[in-house]
This record gives sequence, C-alpha cells and structure tokens, in this order.
Amino acid sequence: MTSPIGGAGSTQATTPNQSSGQSALGSLGGDAFLKLLVAQLKYQDPSNPTDSTAFMAQTAQLTSVDKLNSIAQQQTQLVASQLSAQAAGLVGREVTYTTASGERASGIVSSTTFGSAPTLRVGAVDVPLSSITGTSAQA
Repeated sequence: MTSPIGGAGSTQATTPNQSSGQSALGSLGGDAFLKLLVAQLKYQDPSNPTDSTAFMAQTAQLTSVDKLNSIAQQQTQLVASQLSAQAAGLVGREVTYTTASGERASGIVSSTTFGSAPTLRVGAVDVPLSSITGTSAQA
C-alpha cells in the first residue's frame, strides 16, 4: 500500500532498526506522531484521499506502543525492587561469591545498596548481587 505523500513509501515508516522489529512509530512520541499525521493530511492528493482506516490503525498502533513502553518501564522497576529485596534479605548472612579475578571468596554481608544492580558490602568489598554463588545463615 502506498502513502498519500508523493505516492511512495508505506503507511508505516521504518528505521534501520527494522531488523530488530522496531518501527519508527515506536520511537516517536505523541507530539511527533501528531505532526506526522497533520503533514500527511496537508500534503495528500485531493483526487485520491487517504483512507481513514489507515489513520485509525496508526493511532491504535501508537496507543499500543505507548502502553507497551509503560509496561516495560513498570517491569524494569519491579525487577529492580525484587533485586533490592533479595539483597536486603542477605544482610547478616554469610555469602560465597566470585571475585572479579574469578576466585571464590566468602564473608558476612553487613549492608547493601539498592537500585537496578544492587551491591552487597562483604567485609571491605562491594560485591554485585549477580556475583553471589551461595548463602548460609550466620553461625
């Protein structure tokens, strides 16, 4: 299907990221989408007006993309909260972890920092939660 603007292109703009399945519409904000919609209306061929269902489909797609972005942000926050809760649960426990050099070490967790990548304070070392390989209760 061709676009009313010059008769070339498709109704859905794409970017070089298309190989990953991402369309340009997915990266547009609401304001940019409305500007694009107005431009399409302004430059359409009067003898061949654009089908209104195409605009409705684009609007529905924009809404879907906005909702998916919102869900993705909420899931990222949820994962960060879960990781922080796991890190907090290890305070006072003995953990075994892999050091940056690949060696195994262990110690008692004295504190933690929260965020998307929590760290545990083991002795004088800050250990990423992802480096923990085992836990045991403090004796």
